[in-house]
Amino acid sequence: MLELAATEFLYAKYPKATEGDLTSYRAAIVNAITLAEVAAGLGFNDFLLLSKGEAKDTGRARQYILANTFESVLGAIYLDQGYEVSRNFLEKNLFGITEGIVKSGSWIDSKSRFQELAQEKTGITPSYQTLAENGPDHDKEFTVGVFLGNEKIAIGSGRSKQDAEQEAANMAISKKKWN
Repeated sequence: MLELAATEFLYAKYPKATEGDLTSYRAAIVNAITLAEVAAGLGFNDFLLLSKGEAKDTGRARQYILANTFESVLGAIYLDQGYEVSRNFLEKNLFGITEGIVKSGSWIDSKSRFQELAQEKTGITPSYQTLAENGPDHDKEFTVGVFLGNEKIAIGSGRSKQDAEQEAANMAISKKKWN
């Protein structure tokens, strides 16, 4: 329901955008970080019953809990009131941030942006290599390096390989001063 409503909204708002750009806009709007920010803004944190460990955590785990809570509330609205009311809820609480996302370019993830810049400036497609995995399976920390050819440009870390790659790409953009 969320992706369908977001797709309809974006298609109507940006009729001249390419399919790829619309897909990227949608991904930026419906990702866990954005949904968590909206959920926090709506005060969902005040209604969550969390374990002591989860209550202390304000990082990535809390973001996923808030994002999942937002989607659950949206699902409940849909089941209770139908598609139109659900879409109106999204228009009121989520779709208003779309213009800021598009204008700021934050819909372009760091990995995609670094690839575009690297190919434009060096003609080389970046590659990523996992350098380390630490911690138990349920709480891993990944360290990833981003390379241009054989040259290691930057390192990033995160709770998933994807997060570590995004951080490495972001660090590489800064290190190369390609912002």
